[in-house]
Amino acid sequence: MNDILLHIIDGFFVVFHTSLTLFNVFGWIFRKTRRLNLITVSLTAASWYILGIFYGMGYCFLTDWHYRVLRELGWQDIPNSYFKFLIERFSDFSPPAELVDNVTVTVFFIVLAASVLVNALDIIRKRRR
Repeated sequence: MNDILLHIIDGFFVVFHTSLTLFNVFGWIFRKTRRLNLITVSLTAASWYILGIFYGMGYCFLTDWHYRVLRELGWQDIPNSYFKFLIERFSDFSPPAELVDNVTVTVFFIVLAASVLVNALDIIRKRRR
């Protein structure tokens, strides 16, 4: 595959994966996106914890695909954490991997709980009407 196409795919992954992550974190807030948010958060959990049984806990197929592209472009020493990768790629800061992982998991479970809660409350409200 030529370098131009690989750079385009890299850009796509940065935009798409980062947007999906932001949607996972904030999508539960808006009534119109709550159901879709619950689906994307659930798919993220399935990737991390079900596929993670086979590929390592926290496995994300989007990260895997993106890292394959980056390796084709010659990148080396890419951190395991996609969030650590983004921080390092777009800043001069290199936080400890354990800190990034702990914050990521904590935020994820808060978001998962929030998404489940607001979706359940929406169902309860709908049934009362």
